[in-house]
Amino acid sequence: MYDINKIRADFPILSRQVNGQPLTYLDNGASAQKPQVVIDTVTRAYAEEYSNVHRGLHFLSNLATEKYEAVRGTVTRFLNAGSESEIIFNSGTTQGINLVSYAWAAPRMQAGDEIVLSTLEHHANIVPWHFLRERQGVVLKWVDPEPDGSLDPQKLLDAITDRTRLIAITQCSNVFGTVVDVKTICSEARRRGVPVLVDGSQGAVHLPVDVQDIGCDFYAITGHKLYGPSGSGAIYIRSERQAEMQPFFGGGDMINDVTKECVTYAAPPLKFEAGTPGIVQTIGLGAALEYLMDLGMKNIAAHEATLASYATERLAGLNWVNVQGTAPGKAAIFSLTMEGAAHAHDISTILDKKGIAVRAGHHCAKPLMAHLGVSATARASFGLYNTKDEVDRLVEGLELCHRLLV
Repeated sequence: MYDINKIRADFPILSRQVNGQPLTYLDNGASAQKPQVVIDTVTRAYAEEYSNVHRGLHFLSNLATEKYEAVRGTVTRFLNAGSESEIIFNSGTTQGINLVSYAWAAPRMQAGDEIVLSTLEHHANIVPWHFLRERQGVVLKWVDPEPDGSLDPQKLLDAITDRTRLIAITQCSNVFGTVVDVKTICSEARRRGVPVLVDGSQGAVHLPVDVQDIGCDFYAITGHKLYGPSGSGAIYIRSERQAEMQPFFGGGDMINDVTKECVTYAAPPLKFEAGTPGIVQTIGLGAALEYLMDLGMKNIAAHEATLASYATERLAGLNWVNVQGTAPGKAAIFSLTMEGAAHAHDISTILDKKGIAVRAGHHCAKPLMAHLGVSATARASFGLYNTKDEVDRLVEGLELCHRLLV
């Protein structure tokens, strides 16, 4: 049973007020709040268990290493990876995708080689590929969404040519909430010998994920969106792809031996994890993923689907609000514009006075904003602890915005 009141009680910040109003936190797409178990885990790791990992022989170093490395198993279970060695820790999706760009793509691509992207992508899954365009002459091929914000897998596959070296695609749009059929894309791309990177920053939050079933080569997640600490994350890299990669970062922990003449590298995953890592952040990420798995990702998805349906119904009653992206089966993410002169920043400011936190801006998706012909939207993104009452508060807040701005 999905006990929403019990779940909300797990998140201490949800009991506070903002501007004299109960906090209605609808900015989960940017960063989610943290349950008490994560806060306690991080506090304990600093207060009672802290030391550097992989290096010491004393009690605290061994304890910290044990706690840290246990998270690799947690992420493996969360994503259903084939092996713990396929999980590489990092600071989040941005670092994970940059690792792929520098350590896998850059050495393998020449001028004229192609990377296929969708216009739905977050900048984290755009800018690293622009680096290759600028520096190596790689060609970026773009596939636009349909009018309802959905993405036709066949159009993405039709963009493949004999020069295509990678498809880089989101599983869930952070602007529209569109859920992309990445399994179909990966299956056909693999048949054609084209690797696929999946940005799971939103997908892993809202959906059960099985990377072996999806069939992707790379799958990146970000901890702070998964109710864990900022500065934490991981990327799944299929072992066959790891064998094609050289390290991107060099330093401690990723070496086997160093002499004046040469260096030899540790086996994966440490080969790609140079330097002192985010020890406590990663331990906190493990606690967050265990919390999600205890709730059950299917249960979370069902709860959020109910919220999405209810929010769609309520927002449809506001004929002066435009919901950007209405694809069937979308996640509970709603990017809104308002008819008239109302700017997204003004909408966000007024909602904040009512204790309602939404995001306003381009959401690190400027190519998509240009495609839509807007400079910004106000985005309400729901999470596992949000309620129908909070949907109603959002609607009431938007009605106030309409009275004041239009």
